[in-house]
Amino acid sequence: MTTTIDNFHGENFFLSNFFYSEVAFNGETYPTVEHAFQAAKTFDQEQRKNILQASSPAKAKQMGCKVTLRQDWEQVKFEIMFMLLKQKFSQAGLRQKLVETGDIELIEGNTWGDTIWGCILVNGQWTGQNHLGKLLMNLRSDIRQEDKDVISTD
Repeated sequence: MTTTIDNFHGENFFLSNFFYSEVAFNGETYPTVEHAFQAAKTFDQEQRKNILQASSPAKAKQMGCKVTLRQDWEQVKFEIMFMLLKQKFSQAGLRQKLVETGDIELIEGNTWGDTIWGCILVNGQWTGQNHLGKLLMNLRSDIRQEDKDVISTD
């Protein structure tokens, strides 16, 4: 039995921020969480507009690396990511798929060296803070609790 999902590709691509699923941020609708998250890095409306119109989540990520970074970014980035994930997984099909991951540990395993949002494999061990995986697991737990609360009030 699988105890870990350690990549967000293939059948697990729905867990990726690159998965096309519209979310709203600051009055705009973005095609992916990645687009919205990268736009949230700046208060510059022109830069946000350009990211909104990026042809892919990868392009949005590239553009987000070059924006005029808002001063409070380090204080708000995790809260913003969680808010965007909550929106994405409020959609019935995605909500159900997240719940169906059960108690499996979610690790955003990657090869591009991101040890803040994910983990990299070092000597056979996942190393990193895995904030995306942790936020997804927290959200899954919150959804389960909401579902229990609804059932108990019926």
